[in-house]
Amino acid sequence: MRINLKQILFLLFVPSLFAQVQEEVNPPSNIKSVIFNGPTGDQFPVVQIGEPIYLEFDDISANEQDYYYKIIHCDYDWTPSDLLKSQYLNGVDNQRIIDYGNSYTTLQPFSNYRLTIPNDNVSLKVSGNYVLEIYNNSYELQFSRRFVLYKDLVKVAATVKRSRDFNFLNEKQVVQFNINAGNFQLVNPKKEVKVAIIQNYYWPTAIYNIPPQFTLGTELVYKYDQETSFFGGNEFLNFDTKDLRAPSSVISRIELNNLYNHYLFSDRYRIFEPYTYFPDINGDFVIRTLQGNDDAREAEYTRVHFSLPYDELLNLDEVYVFGKYNNYALTEENMLRYNDENGMMEGDIMLKQGFYNYKYVIKREDSIIDLNAVCGNFHFTENTYLVLVYYRNFGDLYDSIIGVGSANSRNISN
Repeated sequence: MRINLKQILFLLFVPSLFAQVQEEVNPPSNIKSVIFNGPTGDQFPVVQIGEPIYLEFDDISANEQDYYYKIIHCDYDWTPSDLLKSQYLNGVDNQRIIDYGNSYTTLQPFSNYRLTIPNDNVSLKVSGNYVLEIYNNSYELQFSRRFVLYKDLVKVAATVKRSRDFNFLNEKQVVQFNINAGNFQLVNPKKEVKVAIIQNYYWPTAIYNIPPQFTLGTELVYKYDQETSFFGGNEFLNFDTKDLRAPSSVISRIELNNLYNHYLFSDRYRIFEPYTYFPDINGDFVIRTLQGNDDAREAEYTRVHFSLPYDELLNLDEVYVFGKYNNYALTEENMLRYNDENGMMEGDIMLKQGFYNYKYVIKREDSIIDLNAVCGNFHFTENTYLVLVYYRNFGDLYDSIIGVGSANSRNISN
């Protein structure tokens, strides 16, 4: 049988043609309170090679099921890279998570699992995008999370500006930045270098494929306006259930049934109000309890009740409580439903004791997620921006990350 050159090329490139983007998979209903961070405690691990990342989660079925982890190296576009596992891992993954324990003195029993990487079985060799996958003992994927490993080879200086577009002057923020290569040699930066810009570690609104506007010696300059702009949104709402029995300025009452029930005061539509600053943690959550010494295994699960008056701007579309507590997923559990007795949109979510950020988003008929229709957009809003610098030289098998920059709109300027 004769095989021509076109057939050979097709066979070589067919894996990349069908490579699948590694989206984050959210867990089934029995897995709660997934915490995934690095040494700084940020809600998304961005670490240098050798630094640890930490995963923690609960299984409320509380049957001490075995869970296993797998690590996938990805390219810039989050498709699996061409590297073999031996090229990006020291040791082997697909190991069982051995640090786990059951809750004690809680109304809702659960098993708490913890994983640290690197560990005795595995460590990471190269920089780049990674996905951590968690499987059960039937080798069914339970959930996955992205993280980033980088080398500090170039310097990134970023600032946040007000938009110059008069249509969005008071609503958008613009990220401008420079990449100083220093002694790191870039031959063809427009081909070799790619960037990703992320607001508050929320990947669905990340901006990709922005080339440098121009170069100054060893410096790549990105002084765009519209191309690197984000809607500012608003500060997240919050509540704190660390004390099971104490109402607060946002908790109207507490009831005890099978679990504690915390009823929040009704929220309002801040899109109609002027911007007001109050500190938040940009959508994240922190597990903590005053009823025990071990937050991870003594904190209770409670039912938190949310309510929002119905308004015409909802347009009979779906409304969700939105936050990092479930990795910003839109599920049946966190969807609000109309109560025709009081005219309110209402919902309740089982959440572990702690401090939580949240807001309301709308899923329109065309499946577009309207992030800020309820809370509004303001250029004053405090947001964190992350700039990732990817590099691939001619002949390289993967996209490495050679620098990371960050900026906060707290210091926004015109």
